[in-house]
Amino acid sequence: MSTPAVAAQPPRETYINTDWSLRSWLLTIDHKRIAWLYLISISGFFVLGGFFALLIRLELLTPAGDLVSPDTYNRLFTQHGVIMIFLFLIPSIPAVLGNFLIPIQIGAIDVAFPKLNLASWYIYSLGGLFIVIALATGGVDTGWTFYTPLSSTYANSQVMWVAVGVFIVGFSSILTGLNFLVTIHTMRHKDMTWGRLPLFVWASYATSLINVLGTPVVAITILLVGVERMFGLAIFDPALGGDPVLFQHLFWFYSHPAVYIMILPAFGVISELMAGFSRKRIFGYNFIAASSVGIAVLGFIVWAHHLFTTGLSVYAATVFSALTMLIAVPTAVKIINWTTTMYQGSVSWDTPMLYALGFLGLFLVGGLTGVMLATLGIDIHVHDTYFVVAHFHYVMVGGAIMGFLGGLHYWWPKMTGRMYPETFSKLSALLVFAGFNLTFFPQFILGYLGMPRRYHAYPEEFQVLNIFSSAGASILGVGYLLPGLYFAYSLVFGEKAGRNPWGTVGLEWQIPSPPPPHNFVEGEEIVVTDAYDYEHDLIRDDLDRRVGPPRDAREVPVG
Repeated sequence: MSTPAVAAQPPRETYINTDWSLRSWLLTIDHKRIAWLYLISISGFFVLGGFFALLIRLELLTPAGDLVSPDTYNRLFTQHGVIMIFLFLIPSIPAVLGNFLIPIQIGAIDVAFPKLNLASWYIYSLGGLFIVIALATGGVDTGWTFYTPLSSTYANSQVMWVAVGVFIVGFSSILTGLNFLVTIHTMRHKDMTWGRLPLFVWASYATSLINVLGTPVVAITILLVGVERMFGLAIFDPALGGDPVLFQHLFWFYSHPAVYIMILPAFGVISELMAGFSRKRIFGYNFIAASSVGIAVLGFIVWAHHLFTTGLSVYAATVFSALTMLIAVPTAVKIINWTTTMYQGSVSWDTPMLYALGFLGLFLVGGLTGVMLATLGIDIHVHDTYFVVAHFHYVMVGGAIMGFLGGLHYWWPKMTGRMYPETFSKLSALLVFAGFNLTFFPQFILGYLGMPRRYHAYPEEFQVLNIFSSAGASILGVGYLLPGLYFAYSLVFGEKAGRNPWGTVGLEWQIPSPPPPHNFVEGEEIVVTDAYDYEHDLIRDDLDRRVGPPRDAREVPVG
């Protein structure tokens, strides 16, 4: 007797397969697809910025400037900084992970202004195009800070193209921040109270405040540079009667809060990872949420510590030194609460957790050296040396990029419905951590010994440390390239991910992987629990399937 044929089930409709055409992607107003557009764009800029970094480290292998000319070297470090900061670090987590996750995490079907969301990507791409044109037609050599009067009067490079590009990209940040603020305020699920918001949403909310309030300041500053450069008006050039220190005040009033635009979203990611892979309610939820807002507010009143050597009043310098140290308090609150969360938790060593632990180690060094630079005597000694370069990279690369990679590995199964090879992903995390420390820790020593930054030739006694740094950069580069390879592999050959492959909390883990076009399955109940409630039945079932039921009450504590 023959067995009747079973009709093949049609594939489940997801935000990916709802329409495969290129037009549907380029004109999409789905926040999840827009996140992918950003991911592709910033990944390309990251590779380009990394290429410039490679050339810098190759030049510094030997004391003599024998690979490129001094002018070319000036362009290399400027272009590396401009691309990495304005086209990668600032938009990376908000535009990719924020766009994909915030509506889902608060129980909304999309952001408040979907068309504005798509417009922000096109604006970002247009700004990036201007910057790339500048690189292709001679580059820019002023440094990523565009200090005047070099940038406004004397530089012969493509300053205006880059300035216009940065000006345009700023509007993308403003629109994204505005969209997130309105979405979080007006589109939360009725049961999603402020006390139940995921800490990633709190961090994104604080970041959006900085974007909306701070970015117009740098836009106006860049506009003034352009006006002085084109019309010769006396604004920043002392030869015309302007004040170059005024530019530094305006620039750093935005650019120091911009450090928190880069790092606050990473804080939110780490909070999710610490709770998720410790199987435990986050310790001090209210304090961590409040510290994000506190950092956003305090970030606006510490900018002048960048001007300690420019003739700032000793009394003003003392005040700003104290304020800079004060901002370490809410940051320390987060680090203490994260480590306490891990205490007596059922910690699992999945790849996202490795990035979270790497973040803790690297950012702690960056934060402590930041307090050192807030001290007047130390800052004067190491100002404009490789000590500052190392500090900046420990915060930005060790903090923001580790957070971005940790978050991308954590939510990749949700974004794609596929798992990645765990062995290669753990190897990549270890290479990034080891390569980063070998690259940048020697630069603390170089800077303290007196090696200035932005020099393409240096005394021979500094060569050994520079060789260590360049060797570490090669390891770091391999660590960064590996995720691109195994993520691409996972899209085709990766094991299919379930609804909640990690057994963690959050509304995003209650929906299928990848999500349907409108985030939530029609007619299916959305269960909003207290933040990080690992004892809820829905979460308990997922966790038991992944790691087994707890052996005793201490293995997965209530919190």
